[in-house]
Amino acid sequence: MFNVVAPVVSQEGTCEAGHRIGDKFVIGQTTPCGMCSWAFYTVYPFSQPLQFGAHFPWEPDPDVSRVACPDPDNPVVFELRRGVVA
Repeated sequence: MFNVVAPVVSQEGTCEAGHRIGDKFVIGQTTPCGMCSWAFYTVYPFSQPLQFGAHFPWEPDPDVSRVACPDPDNPVVFELRRGVVA
């Protein structure tokens, strides 16, 4: 099983959770401390396949998936990257 590192790569408007470009979260066996629950609910379905070695055919890099939080007026984009084996 791999960890997934999820840095914020884009943020527009005002994120109510205060996430900013450069914030980094590690998704492994536990919920990342400080990550907005709405963002986590959105990235979780994409982080799980990456954790277990899968990839998304529409992504050019098999170790990466880009996912946006569900707030359309203040989007925060996370770049999920398969990391080290946990």
